[in-house]
Order: sequence, then C-alpha cells, then structure tokens
Amino acid sequence: MLDQIKFYQTGSNTIGNRLLNPSMRAIQASADRPNGLISGHRACQGCGEALGARYAIDAAMRATGGKIVVANATGCLEVFSTPYPESAWQLPWIHSLFGNSAAVGSGIAAAMKVRAEKNGDAVAPRVIAQGGDGGTTDIGFGPLSGMFERNDDVLYLCYDNEAYMNTGVQRSSATPPSARTATTQLVGEHPGADWGKGKDVPMIAMAHGIPYVATATVADLRDLEEKVTKAMSFHGARYIQILTPCPLGWGCASGVTVTVARMAMETGFFPVYEAEYGKITSVRKIRQKQPVINYLKLQRRYAHLTGKKADPNVLARLQALCDTNIKNFGLLGDDEPQLTPAAIQAYERSNKV
Repeated sequence: MLDQIKFYQTGSNTIGNRLLNPSMRAIQASADRPNGLISGHRACQGCGEALGARYAIDAAMRATGGKIVVANATGCLEVFSTPYPESAWQLPWIHSLFGNSAAVGSGIAAAMKVRAEKNGDAVAPRVIAQGGDGGTTDIGFGPLSGMFERNDDVLYLCYDNEAYMNTGVQRSSATPPSARTATTQLVGEHPGADWGKGKDVPMIAMAHGIPYVATATVADLRDLEEKVTKAMSFHGARYIQILTPCPLGWGCASGVTVTVARMAMETGFFPVYEAEYGKITSVRKIRQKQPVINYLKLQRRYAHLTGKKADPNVLARLQALCDTNIKNFGLLGDDEPQLTPAAIQAYERSNKV
C-alpha cells in the first residue's frame, strides 16, 4: 500500500498522508491546525487563492504561536472572505485599500513593536500583508518597493492569478504573454497579452537585497508551508509569490486547479525557487519535464494557441521562454542556477517582440 502514495497527496488529509511520518505531514493534515481561514467564505469552486491563503496563513500562525496580524488588500480574497458583516478569518485582520496593503502592514509592524516595548513583551506580534497580483505588481508596487527598501518587518504574500479577477479578468503586469483577458482580446497580428511587458516581482524583490524571497504554487502545498514557516524565522522584509490558478479567469475546470499549477512548474513556465539577501539558495527541480502545449491545453485563455489555427511561432516563443527559465534557474537535474547579469539580460530580451 505504501508504494501507492503519490508526492502530491502529502499536502492534504488523505489516507496516503496519514501513512507518512508525522514530521512529513502537512499542517492541514493535523487535527489541531490553526484554521485561520475557515469554511463559509464565498470563493468559487476550485479557487487557487482560497487554497493558497489557507495553507500560507495557517503555516504562519503555527510558526508564531498565533501571534500575527494580517493586512489584506482589496481584491478577490478580501471580497469572498469578508462580505459585510461576515468574516471567514479567525485572526486579527485589517482590510486595506487596493494598493496600500504593504504600507498598512508596515504601519502595523511599527505599532506592534512600540506596543510590545511599552508593555514589556518579549516578542511583538508578527505582520503579514497580502494581496493579488493586481494589488501587488501594479497598484501597490510603490508601497511594496518602499517596504522592501526600508526592510520593514513584514511578510508580503502575493496570490498570483495573473489578472484582475475580481473586477472582470483584466490584464495585470503578471499576465503572461499571449494570454486572453477582457482587455487583451484575440485581435490584431499578436492576439492576447503583449510580449515585452510586465514585471518579474520576485526578481525585483531580490534586487532590493531583502532577507527572504520565494515563489511557490498550490500544486506543492508542503513546499508552500515550509517556505512560509521559513519566512517567519527571518526579521525584515520578506516576499512570497504564490501561483494560484483561477478557474474562472483562466478558463479551466474547477477540478484541475492543482494539476494546472503543477503543469506550470513541470514546463518551466513558473519557476519555483527561494532566495536570501538577493541570492538564490534553492530551486524546485522539475520532476517530469512537459512541453508547454500540455499546460496551455488546460486553459481556454490559450485556446487560440491550441486549435487548428494556432500560430506555431507563438508556441515556439512560449516554449523558448520555458526553456530559458529551465536553463537560468537550473530546474533540471544537477544544474545550478545561472542567473548572472548576462543571463538576466538574455531572459529579458527573450520576452521582447
């Protein structure tokens, strides 16, 4: 029976998970899990953001003994979890504006420090700021960079579903090239989102030299828990970008959210790694390399690239993007990351028209 346990089962309370050594089990598999985000919220079926938030926040709560305060930007996560006058959060939680979650988190951290010193507390409550990619990479980018530059003691969690899902699936600076959104329709010579645009915020965070930066996905929830736990062991600014597929916005079945996220890793489309003080320290190796077309076929936002009228040149460019990620981040075998300044420039050029 043990040989039937799959690696992806260890993130849930399955029979396979209970057969594992207790030290290897996910926090969610424990009966005493913190349950920071409970049932009753109004997320869509298969919502990657709800899944990622539950695992990330519970890991942070366990790491701090429950002493955390969360600042949450306007967006899907805020809307479906706190429809007035209800709340699915079981912890101190503050709703910020769309673009200032990082600034609010910095203010809370400063207040908690002063309060702890005044009360003679040995440890001040820790702070998490969180938001979607729109509120992080676009609207909230200035406050986020300021939080990094000041090295404020805040962990920022970006739930990356690659568009403004709450307001109608508009393009954000995290939307991949050629993807269809409400504002990047399938028209013109280059249908879908433009190439050569957007921001790689994890790399920008690394350029700030902050203590900890990581990427993660909901396809490897144990990895997500471990990274959040590790992030809480640092003081100063920290950033984790979590790929959280959106069935509605991506046009994928609600039952394949984890599969889609896993395929993003296995193709090299979304490299998973962690860095400390501006240097990559580990990468999540690809277990079974997949061609990018297998990832695209799962999503209607890429239907124009998987049908009979698909442009082979665009498919080739997307495959080249994945291959560049694999090479630069050392995602295969014993390869080491090759993110030298020259490699970064080559990566940027590969995304230009």
